[in-house]
This record gives sequence, structure tokens and C-alpha cells, in this order.
Amino acid sequence: MSSATTQAWPENNGGINLRLRFRNWRRSRPFWGGLLAMIAGLPILYFPYAKLNLSGMTVTMATTAGAGSMIIGLLMIALGVTAWFQPLVRIFCGVATTLLALISIPVSNLGGFGVGLVTGLLAGGLLMAWAPNPPAAAADAVPADHAHRVADHGDATAAPTVEQPAVQTIHPLLPAQHNPADASAADPGEPR
Repeated sequence: MSSATTQAWPENNGGINLRLRFRNWRRSRPFWGGLLAMIAGLPILYFPYAKLNLSGMTVTMATTAGAGSMIIGLLMIALGVTAWFQPLVRIFCGVATTLLALISIPVSNLGGFGVGLVTGLLAGGLLMAWAPNPPAAAADAVPADHAHRVADHGDATAAPTVEQPAVQTIHPLLPAQHNPADASAADPGEPR
């Protein structure tokens, strides 16, 4: 059997399409900040209720702060999920995550032995620093000199563009304001 007689494999674009859809979803929101906020909540939530075994010795850290640790851990997880599905509140989620990470120092065994603290501070910074991409219309705009470049190369399929005149910005003044540039142009006999 030669390669000319074999049948082509059917294309399976389901995995690629799913990956591209996830990539677009991930880029349209503060994904990494939300993920780190959820990860930061786990050690803060876990360590006060855990029983650790160190060389046969059981270490229990259950204190009265267990309820506070549970609240802080669950709130950090909720803030991470909220930042994913409501990107407009990312600044609030970032500030709240940072404050909860700092509050977890005295409440939750040094912020989950520092793991939840450091991860929470990073998550808060990432949530506050994230900004959405500019709209696609601005990114797809054709430069003004495109028609000139196309005309130089002789491409007849390109549509001609009309150059836009420069727009002059006018700053309105309130009646009580005085513009010195207008004073020199005013008539000397005119009362002010």
C-alpha cells in the first residue's frame, strides 16, 4: 500500500478549538491572580484543622482562631472565583485578598506558615495590576498610509482610503475665566 492510496485521517479540531476557547477566556480576565488567590486560601484554611505527624509526634494547631482561619480561607477562595467571573471588580478583589492575607498572619498560624501569606500578597498584586485588552476595533484599524503603500506596489484590489483632516481640540472657558491669548486680540476700547 503506497501513500497515494491511504486515506487521510479525519480532522479532530475539537481539542484545538477547546484549547483556543480556554485561552481566549483566560486572557479576558485576571486568571492568574484569581488562581493564586484560591491557592492562597487553601493553606490558610487547612493548617489550623490539620494533624501533622513529625517523627511519630502529632502536632495539632487547633486553636480558637480556627473559625477565623476558615473564614479567611473561604473568603480568599471566593474572591478568586469572583475575579474570574466578574473581572470588573478585580480591584476590590485584589485589595480584599491583600488585606485578608495580611490579617492571616496573627489569625492563621503566620498565614498558613507563610505559604498562604506570600501567595495571597502575589494574588492581590496581580488582581490589582491586571487590565483588559484594548477593544479589537482599535487593534484592527488600518494605518492611514496603507493606501499609499498599496498604491506604490500596484495592488488594484485595495480600497482607496480618504485622509482625515486634523481635528483641533477646543477647550471651553467659563465666563469668569480669562484667556490671555484673547486679550491681545481684543479691541483696546472695549471694556472688560
